[in-house]
Amino acid sequence: MDIQIEERHIEGLQVIIRCPEENTQIHRLQAHIALFDSRLQAKCNGRTCFVNTGDVLYFESVDDRTFLYTADAVLEIAQRLYALEGMLSKQDFLRISKSQIVNIQKIRTLHPELNRTITATLCNGERLTISRKYVPHLKQLLSL
Repeated sequence: MDIQIEERHIEGLQVIIRCPEENTQIHRLQAHIALFDSRLQAKCNGRTCFVNTGDVLYFESVDDRTFLYTADAVLEIAQRLYALEGMLSKQDFLRISKSQIVNIQKIRTLHPELNRTITATLCNGERLTISRKYVPHLKQLLSL
């Protein structure tokens, strides 16, 4: 991979990806670049705070409220899961149940269960269950 930085007098930042062919790896790189400085607004002890999307372990919907989980905090956000699915990178965030979206970059291990679900262990040791309905998409995304 050849990375070059070129300074020009243009409006804003422009990133050009040159490749022999478009593939999954290129699409992941594009998604990472698009989310490079992306932050989500959340509520933290009555205050508004901002969280980088890369720091999110997963999102969960409970009793019509949506929560964002990081390694050391649980924060409430205003967006619903369906809105988050549209905003977030389809290469890095995956719906794993009706009530959860996980950052696949934070998954450490996957363990298939007898009932055809998969248990995902995150980098902080927390375990989430990937329901049968969403397992095929996970396998496709990870090329399993």
